[in-house]
Amino acid sequence: MSDLKLRDEIDPDFKWSITDLFASDEAWEDAYAKYSKETGTISQYDPLTLENLAPCLKAMEELSKNVEQIYVYANLKQNEDSTNTKYQGYTDRTDALLSVYSGAVSFIEPGILALDEKELLKALESGELKVYEHYIKDILRSREHILDSKSEKILADFYEVCTGPDTIYSMLNDADITFEDAVDKDGKKHRLTHGTFISLLQDSDRVLRKSAFESLYSSYYKQKNTLAAIYNASVKKDITLARLRNYPSALDNALSAYNIPTSVYTELIATVRKHLPLMHRYVKLRKKLLGVDKLYMYDLYTPIVKNDMTKVEYEDAKAAVLKAVEPMGREYVEKLTKALNEEKWVDIYENKGKRSGAYSWGAYGCHPFVSLNYNFNVDSMFTLAHEMGHAMHSHYTWSNQPVIYGDYTIFVAEVASTVNEALLMEQLLAVTEDEGQKKYLINYFMEQFRGTLFRQTMFAEFELTTHEMAERGEPLTFDSLCDIYLKLNRDYYGEDIELNDEIAWEWARIPHFYNQFYVYQYATGYSAAIALSQRILKENGAEDYINFLKGGSSKYSIDLLKGAGVDMSTPKPVENAMKVFEGLLDKMEKLC
Repeated sequence: MSDLKLRDEIDPDFKWSITDLFASDEAWEDAYAKYSKETGTISQYDPLTLENLAPCLKAMEELSKNVEQIYVYANLKQNEDSTNTKYQGYTDRTDALLSVYSGAVSFIEPGILALDEKELLKALESGELKVYEHYIKDILRSREHILDSKSEKILADFYEVCTGPDTIYSMLNDADITFEDAVDKDGKKHRLTHGTFISLLQDSDRVLRKSAFESLYSSYYKQKNTLAAIYNASVKKDITLARLRNYPSALDNALSAYNIPTSVYTELIATVRKHLPLMHRYVKLRKKLLGVDKLYMYDLYTPIVKNDMTKVEYEDAKAAVLKAVEPMGREYVEKLTKALNEEKWVDIYENKGKRSGAYSWGAYGCHPFVSLNYNFNVDSMFTLAHEMGHAMHSHYTWSNQPVIYGDYTIFVAEVASTVNEALLMEQLLAVTEDEGQKKYLINYFMEQFRGTLFRQTMFAEFELTTHEMAERGEPLTFDSLCDIYLKLNRDYYGEDIELNDEIAWEWARIPHFYNQFYVYQYATGYSAAIALSQRILKENGAEDYINFLKGGSSKYSIDLLKGAGVDMSTPKPVENAMKVFEGLLDKMEKLC
């Protein structure tokens, strides 16, 4: 058994072309020095007037673009190898730069609010300010939550402090925590990492699954009090910021930023809870098909039918994804082909110290970057489709929107990624003739529902519960967090599964919990994506969908999705997704 390769030992052909962002560390240093000085120049527009508002916003866009590029480069380099102290230093410096930038521009929103609103709205009708109409009207909508200039400057200065829990957790989770090897039924050891954990849980060897499960969670248990303290600090930070901005709760603060009604969050939980009998039915079927007297949590990932599609080479995964997105149109396919090949957007394989999981990220003015820990299985193939959905969303947004709208909200971020996954699944089911493989794919599709619509909603309910407890002044300890999490697992998975003690600690390994109220959007996004993928395939909805990708943040997320044909302000998309899941369950029960 060989250890993970060091970063320098990875073939350059399998690495992303980060030099497209900055040609070298020296070029990054030059940019850092330049924009560290230039952030202060925007103060010339303070106080704001109707006459200097347009040039001020243009200057902000230019600063924002360059500071973001500096920030992204430093963090991507650090994510390549979290043990590299040079890039740890880079990220510390860019956190400081971002804080300085935030402070430098903090006068803008209060300054806009101080202008005569009637005259301002008239000025937005034409001229240089026209492009900023949505941006400015959104600020006016948030009037009661934007503080005076001095207070906004103080909050901006505290940016680095507020990132503390996330930074500490990331260093503990990605750099310091290690796992004992998992052992199979023959006594053979298997290296256990963040990247290999799920693949080991998918293995047919139950002894190996149990060993991997217990090994991973025992490492988190050893850090239990530290992890509880970090999460508690993160929740208190969320609550404090909400109160400072005059929101009734952290949830209101998180969702109001994008004008998402809190009812979308609470109705998601209510709608999924209404359909939990479907998940209980699926768990019962899983227990039956695995042929076990007792079903444990480490049995949830292994296929319930014979897996004839275990090994998927990266090149085959690329080909499958490109074939699947053909309904998007020629332009989409050609760009994605270049991204996966000569433009080298993707960092493919795991190395020592590399950030766990997968993600897409980047900065306006360059192409997106995608980090994988490709593991040669069907799940990795779908992860590639997922992350390239994110990347293409960024590409279309950056190519069609000015800097001010050159991002998309978290609420719609998971839609594009999941549309790609849904199209890939439809393509594989359409071309697969082998009945065993079809069963496997149906099982995999159901697992996407379990892992995304059900599981992420359970995560969302955990976050809501913990934040509401803290808002009531109730303590968040390791034991109380575990009690909450264990009860949720019991509710969501039902009586046909044995809840291992270790599952109560799972909250401690979920990095998304440090980005408050993020995970629910996987569930809402999945529901929207199922609807959109069907429109693309059956109703010639590709053009509307591409226009959605081009929209960035030029409209509110709810409105962008309505334009593409999905209304997320109602429970209907979630209800319809549940009907699809129920249909898959019916098919599997008949086939097996």
